[in-house]
Amino acid sequence: MTAPETQTRGVRPVPGRRSGWRAQTPVVAVVAAGGALGALARYALTLAWPARPGGFPWATFWTNVSGCAVMGVFMVLVTDVWAAHRLLRPFFGTGVLGGFTTFSTYAVDVRRLAGAGRPGLGSAYLVATLCAALAAVWLGSAAARRLLLRRPR
Repeated sequence: MTAPETQTRGVRPVPGRRSGWRAQTPVVAVVAAGGALGALARYALTLAWPARPGGFPWATFWTNVSGCAVMGVFMVLVTDVWAAHRLLRPFFGTGVLGGFTTFSTYAVDVRRLAGAGRPGLGSAYLVATLCAALAAVWLGSAAARRLLLRRPR
């Protein structure tokens, strides 16, 4: 037997089931579309609220914090409230919010501040973003649970 024959021997395709890559095509497409929308929204925010040289990058900070808060609310909605379509989480969670929030710009901003002779501000930004983003996820999910899952008395 040749190598391909031994690898597929005994494995039969399931009727009506698409191959792995074909099954993932819609997921990849919605992640890409959502990512484009999220990245455009983030870019628009940075144009509207540009950081001054050596100044605190407020647009990136609030982009990441608000994106994390929305993710907290969204995850409660799709796990505890709705029976969401299978493509909603990849589109909105991974795509839109993944494209909207940005770790790479956050890291570049920290390095830029340190390189501009503002290591204290860079360190404060590093810690503040991390703490605020984690708090935003927690607060978003806690608020959503409290508001959306409260039981009538």
